[in-house]
Amino acid sequence: MANTIHTDAAPAAVGAYSQATTNGELVFTAGQIPLTPDGELLDDASIAEQTEQALDNLLAVLAEGGAEPEDVLKTTVFLADIDDFEEMNEVYAGYFDESPPARSAVQAGALPKGAGVEIEAVASIE
Repeated sequence: MANTIHTDAAPAAVGAYSQATTNGELVFTAGQIPLTPDGELLDDASIAEQTEQALDNLLAVLAEGGAEPEDVLKTTVFLADIDDFEEMNEVYAGYFDESPPARSAVQAGALPKGAGVEIEAVASIE
């Protein structure tokens, strides 16, 4: 059975989805964009700042589900512009410096609310 996860430490879902779900063994997050918990969109900020906010949101949701950064098995990074990969990667590396999870990074045609980056994760909480 799936259980939903919600935290006020990350922005509320803005559609028909949950911040994350869990089956008690794995946590699957929704994609997190550079939206502050109080609703401020950082779409005009640098990709580094956008990545930091997206990862802060992601880690807050994971923590609510009982997962730490070292529990993350896989992330997917969606970029509005693949040329922003190096700037995103520099920030990302600071969040997952010890045994980083598997990751895919792709350029998306467009991201929600005009964001430059969106990041989702799967973590183990066994």
